[in-house]
Amino acid sequence: MTKPRIGIINVTGYVGIELARLLSQHPDVELVSVTGRSAAGQKLRQAFPHLSNIDLTIEAKLGDVDLAFSAMPHQESAREVIPLLNCGIKIIDMSADFRLKDVGEYQRWYGAAHPAPHLLNQAVYGIPELQRNKIAEAQLVANPGCYPTCSILALAPALTAGIIGPDIIIDAKSGVSGAGRSLKLGSLFSEVDEDVTAYSLDGHRHLPEIQQEASALCSGETPKITFVPHLMPMTRGMLSACYVNLVLEKLPGKNPQEALHRLYEDYYADETFVKIVDAPPHTKHTLGSNYCHIYPTWDPRTGHFIVISCIDNLGKGAAGQGIQNMNLMLGLPETTALMAPAIFP
Repeated sequence: MTKPRIGIINVTGYVGIELARLLSQHPDVELVSVTGRSAAGQKLRQAFPHLSNIDLTIEAKLGDVDLAFSAMPHQESAREVIPLLNCGIKIIDMSADFRLKDVGEYQRWYGAAHPAPHLLNQAVYGIPELQRNKIAEAQLVANPGCYPTCSILALAPALTAGIIGPDIIIDAKSGVSGAGRSLKLGSLFSEVDEDVTAYSLDGHRHLPEIQQEASALCSGETPKITFVPHLMPMTRGMLSACYVNLVLEKLPGKNPQEALHRLYEDYYADETFVKIVDAPPHTKHTLGSNYCHIYPTWDPRTGHFIVISCIDNLGKGAAGQGIQNMNLMLGLPETTALMAPAIFP
């Protein structure tokens, strides 16, 4: 039986490179085409020696494929995928172009009119743990951002159960690879090393994405979210600490800590890649993997519910989740090529 043919548009960014690495190990698909304007004409294994097992040339234009990942920047990505969609090709868009359903919100946060507003309602927001059936039937999947994935998975059980108040604070930290591969002063080693900084306090572009999905999960009052991202001196990894008021009377039993842990374990009981852990997770616990580790806890002094979530921003936060979505779209076992544990140390 012929394997589905897979392509990557813009393989030369960190997300594209990680997609290529994961796809090269996939037993049920064939990576047949990769593009990259800055490296067109080069062998992929020459441009990226760690991918020495992939014998492909980086092309200027995508070849004949059944499914394509677009790892282009926003705006550019939509323009690339529109003609592919018109040809019936399945698309997983790794950019922000199809994540927001409100075209006005897209224009507000990305500073330009959307290139294809008619496709926004067609696109499925690709967190498999929350939208598995829709993803399996989709032609266009909007792969979520790393911060939203980490935060939404952390909050989903509590939002769905209606056990928290509307005020939510998300304190999130990311490794430098989340800023992309292009040269930026703030990403240089000597700028980032031995330094931690908060940024985008006036509004990060992932905030409306978090707000949109949190609101969809919540049956009560619309959540009011304060989101503060931080840049950490590490290459990969992401940690979100979420703080909310707990509505104690909605929890069963007399022990809130036990009830919270049980609620989260039950919610994710059938999910391979979400683990409810017994101690606060480290970013290294998910490094290089597609796993998300979540630790829910309660502070009896303040009544606050605190939930900590860790992912690899290039794994479950980007390429790993993209492969998980691909598996669903192609009718393959969801976990294929994604079961490797975290790298340690």
